[in-house]
Amino acid sequence: QVQLVESGGGLVQTGGSLRLSCAASGSVASIRAMGWYRQAPGQQRELVASLTSGGSTNYAVSVKGRFTISRDNAKKTVYLQMNSLKPDDTAVYSCNMKLLVIATLPYEADYWGQGTQVTVSS
Repeated sequence: QVQLVESGGGLVQTGGSLRLSCAASGSVASIRAMGWYRQAPGQQRELVASLTSGGSTNYAVSVKGRFTISRDNAKKTVYLQMNSLKPDDTAVYSCNMKLLVIATLPYEADYWGQGTQVTVSS
């Protein structure tokens, strides 16, 4: 059974930093693509950062220059380093991975983490 487990959220003051982690476990052959999303109360979920297997990154305009997405292929883990945090960054952050799953017939599927709360105080 494949699952994603997130960690690293919490409460931080304006200007502080946090690093989120998202680890894939189970019968995972490889990570094809990965991304971090966030959803603030009353707002739609938005893409914060994405990373392809080829190394291409994409960031929301609001976080460009402050957030960095990275991965550790051996650990099947993706990270989101968040610096210079602002109150507007307060949200539930969720990771998403497109995984190649080991099976009699390997297949690709999307998986989501459970979400982790990030709160930035002013």
